[in-house]
Amino acid sequence: MIHIKVEDNKGEVQNLEIPEGINLNLMETLKAYEYPIRATCGGMALCSDCHCEVLEGWEKLPEAQEQELITLDSRPDASSASRLACQIKLADEINGLSIRLIGESE
Repeated sequence: MIHIKVEDNKGEVQNLEIPEGINLNLMETLKAYEYPIRATCGGMALCSDCHCEVLEGWEKLPEAQEQELITLDSRPDASSASRLACQIKLADEINGLSIRLIGESE
């Protein structure tokens, strides 16, 4: 199991247990857990609806690619800890990740 701690836009924290080996990104997983993420661009790193702040586990993530950085740069609330959940692939390596959702919700 992959364990991820998620703080939603209301400050409520939930610990997710995600089965290993599912071929989803974090945005798709959050939607499956019924978080109100619009995800207007469908995971293309264009809309920033799935903007999140990495609270713990930053070192576990691969570096952000150019399109993700361009999209985050357009957000006034982006910080050095910002990522797009659609660009975070579920893998054993991200076990223990802790995030706060910041993006636009439904």
